Amino acid sequence: MGLFSKSFNPLTDLPDISGKVIIVNRWKDTSAKPNNYIALALVMPLSKHLARQGAKVYMAARNKSKAEEAIAKLKEEGLAPGNGEVIWLELDLSDPRNAKRAAEEFLSKEKASWTFSSTMLQCMDCIVYVTYRLVEKYKLSTDGVQDLMVVNAISPFVLTRELLPVLNQTAAGPNADVRIVVVASEGHRNVSGTPRFRNIDDFNSEYKSSIIPSFARYCFSKLANVLYASELQRRLDAEGSPITVVSLDPGAVNTFSRKPQLRRFSWLVEIIVYPIFVHPDVGAYTSAIAAASPEVVQNRNEYRGAYLVPVGKLKQASDTARDEGLAKEMWETIEGFLVEKGI
Repeated sequence: MGLFSKSFNPLTDLPDISGKVIIVNRWKDTSAKPNNYIALALVMPLSKHLARQGAKVYMAARNKSKAEEAIAKLKEEGLAPGNGEVIWLELDLSDPRNAKRAAEEFLSKEKASWTFSSTMLQCMDCIVYVTYRLVEKYKLSTDGVQDLMVVNAISPFVLTRELLPVLNQTAAGPNADVRIVVVASEGHRNVSGTPRFRNIDDFNSEYKSSIIPSFARYCFSKLANVLYASELQRRLDAEGSPITVVSLDPGAVNTFSRKPQLRRFSWLVEIIVYPIFVHPDVGAYTSAIAAASPEVVQNRNEYRGAYLVPVGKLKQASDTARDEGLAKEMWETIEGFLVEKGI
């Protein structure tokens, strides 16, 4: 992709997106736990990039006070009069029922003000980059599903399902440009063996034989992200919907050097990570491009179901991630699970 191959500046390269409505989904919680600094480090700059261009951004997260603290900080860092706004939307992806309620709440709030050319940005787990997931313990949800797969696959599936009617309605308007963006990872290429999604037992794979089981499970969940995005695009295409679905890797982002437990050594960490990891503001560039760049709508056929890497470059996903049969299998298993649970 030529436009962003050398440099990208969201202030000059993104268009005016005033009137657009964007949901930025956090994966879990905005509690005061140190690890959740990672979430804020990624979600905040993305929300800032989009709101500065005029968008109305819903920061979807569980903890209202912490989300509002983040929003206040955003305003301090550069949301000026005439910019868009960032609003908290209650969402806890650890239970798909909560995802359904969040969609209902969002639709209730936006019922009178939904505008054409809106975008829903599905940033499922901006907090997942390497460090946090490497230390995540294996745990099953109350429904008997690995919580990582609930958060990264099942709950986002429900949220999108509930919002699709209004997204399709918006997409049918004149000059509409509706997108669903799924933040995945290059980690999807690291899934070993022959992954399957035939049933919930497959979703619950512990990868005990892997050197780092938690990282293997993370990669498995990222594969699910890419498969979901491509299958959603195929189904929308079959229905004649003009919605564009994109998945992406945000890249190696420095989400840890300023974590509270490293604050005393931040100068040393910065020196070590600077050559390898980018600042969170830069780490949000590919997501911002996928959500709002005119390049996407101008070359819609190239981006429908596409996979992006930094900064905004098209790249082919792995062979496994492009397996249509596997994507269909995963989709049908999630649907069957939701029917069984009455969700």
